[in-house]
Amino acid sequence: MKRGVPIALGVVMIIAGFVLWGQGLGAIEGSPMTGSKFWAYAGPLIAGFGVALIMVTLQRRR
Repeated sequence: MKRGVPIALGVVMIIAGFVLWGQGLGAIEGSPMTGSKFWAYAGPLIAGFGVALIMVTLQRRR
């Protein structure tokens, strides 16, 4: 159960990162973030932290 929360948080970070990336690139419209270079760079960074969180959580078991 202790591993479930970090894994769920990592998945949410990955999804949010891809949404922010899409908004930054202009693929997802309807937001003030649409077309902003900041979100085009921040989105993949957030998703990467989500992947790292999941990897660290899964490796902790070994």
